[in-house]
Amino acid sequence: MNLALFDLDNTLLAGDSDFEWAQYLISRGVLDREVYEARNLDFYAQYKAGTLDIHEFLDFQLKPLSRHPRSQLDAWHADFMASHILPIVTEKGRQLVRRHLDEGALVAIVTATNSFVTAPIAREFGIAHLLATEPEQADGDGAFTGRVHGIPCFREGKIARVDDWLTGLGHDWSSFERSWFYSDSLNDLPLLGKVTDPVAVDPDDTLAQHAQRNGWPILSLR
Repeated sequence: MNLALFDLDNTLLAGDSDFEWAQYLISRGVLDREVYEARNLDFYAQYKAGTLDIHEFLDFQLKPLSRHPRSQLDAWHADFMASHILPIVTEKGRQLVRRHLDEGALVAIVTATNSFVTAPIAREFGIAHLLATEPEQADGDGAFTGRVHGIPCFREGKIARVDDWLTGLGHDWSSFERSWFYSDSLNDLPLLGKVTDPVAVDPDDTLAQHAQRNGWPILSLR
C-alpha cells in the first residue's frame, strides 16, 4: 500500500482557505474591516515568509468562531464554500487526488488551517482523512471556545500529527512502499523531507529552490 498526503492551501486550492475565510467574514460585516483586514494580510505575509507565530495567528483566527452559535457558523460556511472555495478548487487537483484513490493509496489532507474551515473542503475532494489544526469545542453543543486543541498541524507539528494518525490506524511509515506529500510552501519542508516522494506544487521561491537542489519534481495544478 502507498500513502498520499496533500497540503490544501495553494496546493489543491488555487488560493488560501484560511485567508479567504477571514476575508469572507470581513465582507459579511462579521469582522471589522479596519481592524481585521490589515492583520489578516500581515499574518498571510508572515506565513509566506516562514516567520509566522502559529499560536498568535490561531488566537486571531479561532477567536471569531467562539462569538457565534455553531448553526450560524455552518450557514456562513455553506455560503463561503459556494462563493470563495469552489471557484479555487483546481480540476488538476481533483484528478490527482482521484488517481491516488483509484490506485488504492491511503489519502489524507494535512493542513495548518483549522478543521472547521477545511472539513467540508476535504469532503469536496472525496478525501475521508483530514489532519488539520483542531479548534477546541465546548462540551455538548459543538460551539467553539476560541482556543486550539492539541498540537497545531503546522511545520514539525504536521509530522507529529501524521505519526499519531498512522498509529491509530495500526500503521507507521514503514507500512508503505511509497509515500507522497504535495505542497507549495517552505513551511512544509519538514514533512516533505519525511516522505519517499516529495512534490513541490506551484511552490514559493524558497521551496522551488530547495526542490531544484534536491531533484524533487515540481508540478503545477493551476
